[in-house]
Amino acid sequence: MQNGETNVVAMAGFGIFIALSLVITWFAARRTRSTEAFYAAGRSITGFQNGLALAGDYMSAASFLGIAGLVALSGFDGLIYSIGFLVGWPVVVCLIAEPLRNLGKFTFSDVVAFRLRQVPVRVAAAAGSLAVVAFYLIAQMVGAGNLIRLLFGLSYEVAVMIVGLVMLAYVLFGGMIATTWVQIVKAVLLLAGAFMLATLVLAQFSFNPIALFSEAARQYGDGVLAPGRFVSDPVDGISLGLALMFGTAGLPHILMRFYTVPDARTARVSVAYATAAIGGFYLMTFVLGFGAMVLVGQPAIRSVDAGGNMAAPLLAEVVGGQAFLGFISAVAFATILAVVAGLTLAGAAALSHDIYVHVFRGGRASEKEELRVARGATILLALLSIALGIAFKGQNVAYMVGLAFAIAASANFPALVLSVFWRKFTTRGAQASILVGTASTLALIWMSPTIQMDLLKHSTAYFPYRNPGLFTIPLSFVVGIVVSLMAPEPAADEGFTKLEHQIHLGEEEDD
Repeated sequence: MQNGETNVVAMAGFGIFIALSLVITWFAARRTRSTEAFYAAGRSITGFQNGLALAGDYMSAASFLGIAGLVALSGFDGLIYSIGFLVGWPVVVCLIAEPLRNLGKFTFSDVVAFRLRQVPVRVAAAAGSLAVVAFYLIAQMVGAGNLIRLLFGLSYEVAVMIVGLVMLAYVLFGGMIATTWVQIVKAVLLLAGAFMLATLVLAQFSFNPIALFSEAARQYGDGVLAPGRFVSDPVDGISLGLALMFGTAGLPHILMRFYTVPDARTARVSVAYATAAIGGFYLMTFVLGFGAMVLVGQPAIRSVDAGGNMAAPLLAEVVGGQAFLGFISAVAFATILAVVAGLTLAGAAALSHDIYVHVFRGGRASEKEELRVARGATILLALLSIALGIAFKGQNVAYMVGLAFAIAASANFPALVLSVFWRKFTTRGAQASILVGTASTLALIWMSPTIQMDLLKHSTAYFPYRNPGLFTIPLSFVVGIVVSLMAPEPAADEGFTKLEHQIHLGEEEDD
């Protein structure tokens, strides 16, 4: 396939999805008149609906485009992302879902700051959230730019701008209601598309996955079925695995979804539905990756995109022709738009609800004022996503999301766990844990081969590993514990009793 070939089916699919999304946004905009509607969809989403929306938020461009590309180019090692993304869900359902719904209102900062001093905790938590959102946005925008460039021949930069502007319309006018329904539609489309593509691939091998893997080994050597081609250093492998496992419980756009349901039980049920959908999907990505390796070929995949992100669309063309390529590309585009919308909403909530309302206005802003600030923050984040997408052109999107998970696991997860389960956790401990976790992760990413060698073209890197989680997650926990013990806070200790009560019984009245 040549970049820029006209694909009528793809254009029709893109048009239909965008039209459907804008219709959803129009209906949602009529119901988005309050901060609760904008941030939390009025807490009216059912468990099944929220499960699909969670799956839609989680199954990003990294999942569909990035993992398939990593497996296609690296073989077995790509599985670390599939497994890592999936095993984070038991952590969420066991530790996070119920406390989050019972303690919070709109953002994860509500939980961390529940029994602590509001201003310092919210400033630190917003910084951590925005760092996660920024890296996650990079992956989605890179995937979108490559996809539209592949199909329509537009320049990468123009493609990134188009995605940013369409996403802006969803969030700006429809808020969480529109974002939720766009996620549900996208999740159904993505599961159906991946299932059809995996079925067509296996049909080429008499529905025998072993035959597919054997053919991959015949073409590229037995090494593609063994670890070590992509993550060759065990420290890097462990570090990446920890980040993917614990990062899920620190992703602000995922955590926000628990506020859209009416109670904690529904939150747990929605995680069960999401886990089932996501588990099935990640099993299929492995088939897609090896299918692309065998049926498309690594040279053809690299010729279109060095990061391998277009492996799944190219595979769709090989097994189903131009029409199926169009459908799969439209599904991938829907995936990117929906996730970018969820991320932007989470970032806007951090800026408006945490920083503006609780820091600058001391919690005394009106709903109308907060909504106005949230929409202004949405515009800023859309512009930021476009700029970051252009700056990180050529990176594999699954790898970039791995870095976002490292920040989430280091900055947000330790503070969330300590604030909910440790009585002696203090304001200064939370502040130090979040800021040190964020700063250390960003610093090690900057010093890693990804930035120093891949992006800046230096011959060496200051930090030898590409994934910092093994170092930064324990550091964040230790800093939070040590600082809390050094500076006890009696008020925070006393507030723990109320926190325990509310975790188990929920709010007497939702506000």
